[in-house]
Amino acid sequence: MRQQRMQRAYRISQFSPANEYSQFDVLDGTHPWQKAMPENCILYSARQLNSGKIAWFNYNLAKEMGLLPQDHPHVMNKKLELKLLETFCIRIINEFDQENNISYPQRVLKKHKYMATRYLQLQHDDKTGKTSGDGRCVWNGIVKNKGVTWDVSSRGTGVTSLAPGAVQAGRPLESGNTDFGYGCGLAEIDELYGSAIMSEIMHENSINTERMLAIVDTGNSCGIGVRASKNLFRPAHLFMYLKQNNYDALKRATDFLIDRQNKNGDWDFSVKYKSRYRLFLEEICESFAQFAAQLEREYIFAWLDWDGDNVLATAGIIDYGSVRQFGLRHDQYRYDDDDRFSTNLNEQKAKAKLTIQVFAQLVDYLQTKIKKPLAEFKQHPILEKFDRYYDYYLKDQFLYQVGFRKNERELLLNKNLNAVEAFFKEFSFLEKMKTYKKIAKVADGVNRPAIYNMRNFLREFPIELFIDGTEVICPLDERETFNTIISDTASRRDSRMNSRTKKHIHDLQYLYIDILKKAFHGKSSLGKELQDLRERALTINQSHRVTGNALINIVDEIMKSRSKGAKHSDLQKVMDDLVQTQIMRPGNVDPDQAKKLHQSLKQKKLGRVLLTLVDGHREDI
Repeated sequence: MRQQRMQRAYRISQFSPANEYSQFDVLDGTHPWQKAMPENCILYSARQLNSGKIAWFNYNLAKEMGLLPQDHPHVMNKKLELKLLETFCIRIINEFDQENNISYPQRVLKKHKYMATRYLQLQHDDKTGKTSGDGRCVWNGIVKNKGVTWDVSSRGTGVTSLAPGAVQAGRPLESGNTDFGYGCGLAEIDELYGSAIMSEIMHENSINTERMLAIVDTGNSCGIGVRASKNLFRPAHLFMYLKQNNYDALKRATDFLIDRQNKNGDWDFSVKYKSRYRLFLEEICESFAQFAAQLEREYIFAWLDWDGDNVLATAGIIDYGSVRQFGLRHDQYRYDDDDRFSTNLNEQKAKAKLTIQVFAQLVDYLQTKIKKPLAEFKQHPILEKFDRYYDYYLKDQFLYQVGFRKNERELLLNKNLNAVEAFFKEFSFLEKMKTYKKIAKVADGVNRPAIYNMRNFLREFPIELFIDGTEVICPLDERETFNTIISDTASRRDSRMNSRTKKHIHDLQYLYIDILKKAFHGKSSLGKELQDLRERALTINQSHRVTGNALINIVDEIMKSRSKGAKHSDLQKVMDDLVQTQIMRPGNVDPDQAKKLHQSLKQKKLGRVLLTLVDGHREDI
């Protein structure tokens, strides 16, 4: 009883008026990684900036992390804003400041130092991670809530010695300088708005991702983006020690990751297990296979590569600067990053698999203390498992998009795999079809557009089906289906249906019906099952998707509204409502509420503009 009273007293006092936002105080720069991996960290003193405003705040995430009470209104008040600014509105005192003996009043200095971490990055000449890592980011610390640990970091807090620009210059750079690429150390606020919108869209649609906790407006169109995740570490944090042949550091870093995942309840083995590295490789393999398959089916470009930089170690999205969601399968799009072009959607599976090959090399090194060449792991058994996992999750995700429930997908994959593969093959042929034109330049890269919108097929085709006794009947001819799937942006030549395309559409329709019969075999009410599938397919395959180009234009409109004096709270409301229109998970969307949300957005001038942009770019890159 006494213990229960003490727990109750703690819950009451935890958010008492005098102490209601004290949970943020743990984010003071201290982090357990500093103790576990001191050689990985560059520690910076930091100072409080004397001005700033909260431009956007993720109330839902703050509650999930235990930073706010569950009943806290989604409204910014003065006390909360001051606490957020006190916690996150900071600038590091970097090497330039130190060399030039720039001093600041004691009252603005933070008590603890903040770490920038080293990790592998392809764009650095040194391919071992000695000079690369957090170039404009420091880690605020960790938050623990309900047995779960969260990492929190901030970008835009000043240029570190790990920034590409600082390495290129060969000398310390002043924060805010523009003399060298990737050497400013600051973040533009339009970039942060884009990250906040897109990361919440991804999260709401069950894609593993970093999430934005807050955006601090520091003036001059710059800001600080605060991000959080249950694990913000990247494979690159480990791979650097593999490249350096640093066994001791690699072991400590890997054990740190395993311990975090185990204590968070994500992995069921601990650092005390003798077989922990084998189990670690198994977990990493399956998670990356599932993630790559999900990106493939959702048409999400995330620039995976062997260095493990642009991805979470737990297989998730981090750094939204080059992440794009496509409206069609634009799998020949490549991002132009000044000195090189990115991978494309077709190459993401191979890059994810190569990442697992590196992990296999890493685990073998930990187990044998002998580092073998990466090429020796091309035939490692874990890569066969990766292919099997990937193939399973790819088809499972495809059947989910068709509208099948979990038990129906399992039935089809376990008992009717040949039928699934035949249907998927026809579907893939059409979704991969490109314009007759050659690849061409676009605003930030190159692309050769797809011409068929196969989400339209998955959404509209089941509506045309009906039940006749115990049979599912398809009344459509191939021309009607062709008109449904042809892109609005297809050229006149692309819009002509030839005999080959007609046959593929014919086969696709009847393979679809065959799949329905197999999934619903033995069900008492075919009509009810078909209706349920229709509703799920409508939700999952909504056309009003925020694509990469839509997001660019959306953020431009937000910035225009800012320049005209729009309040941060008004912009946040429109952004949050927009995210809610992008939830495409069956069971998580109330159709009536969704209609009200669209209506609410349309009633706001900015909201109407954003919805128009989403619609206008729905088939874009």
